Amino acid sequence: MIIGVPKEIKDQEFRVGITPVGVAALCRAGHSLIVESGAGEGSDLSDAEYQNTGAEIAPSKRALFQNAEMIVKVKEPLPEEFEFFHSEQILLTYLHLAADRTLLDFLLEKKITAIAYETIESEDGRRPLLKPMSEVAGRMAVLLGTRYLTKTEGGCGVLLSGVAGVEKGKVTVIGGGIVGKNAAQVALALGAEVTIISKGLW
Repeated sequence: MIIGVPKEIKDQEFRVGITPVGVAALCRAGHSLIVESGAGEGSDLSDAEYQNTGAEIAPSKRALFQNAEMIVKVKEPLPEEFEFFHSEQILLTYLHLAADRTLLDFLLEKKITAIAYETIESEDGRRPLLKPMSEVAGRMAVLLGTRYLTKTEGGCGVLLSGVAGVEKGKVTVIGGGIVGKNAAQVALALGAEVTIISKGLW
C-alpha cells in the first residue's frame, strides 16, 4: 500500500503522523511511504531522516494526496485540505466527528474509509490510542492553569505550591477519569491542595 504522511496545518499542531522509525517498519512490511516535505519539522524530524528510512519526500501536499492510497495524520482534516482527498482513500487520524458535521458529510460524500484513533478499542474495552492524549491533556491543564494564575496573565497571583507563610493553592478537578487523574497528579506534585469530584471510584 502507498501511505502518505502530510504536514499538519492545524494551529499549534507540531506533531507528525509517523516518525522515521515507523516509516522503516512499514517499509520492511512491504509498504511505500510518501512524506510531505517539512512534515516532521515541528517534531524536529528532518526530510533526510525520513529518506534515510525509506520514505519518498513529496514536494507538495497535492502531490502526496494524488499518489497515496492511505493518509495518516494526527488531527482531523481541515476544510482547506478537503480538495486534496480523492474518492475511496483510507484516512487514519484523530477525528472527533461528533463535533464536526461538515467533516462527516465530506467523508461520506467522498466515500473515504476513515478510522478514528480515539474509537479504537482493545479486547478489554480500553482505548489505547486515546489514553496518551488524555494523559497529556490532564497534565497540561494544570501547567497552563498555573500560568494564568499569575498577575502578569490577569490572575490573582496564587502560587500553587505556596511558600513559607503563604497558603498553598487549591485545585478542584471535575471527573476522575484519565484526564482528571493526571491533572490531580500534577497538581499534587506542585504542592497544591487537591479536591476531586467524580461520580465513579478510581
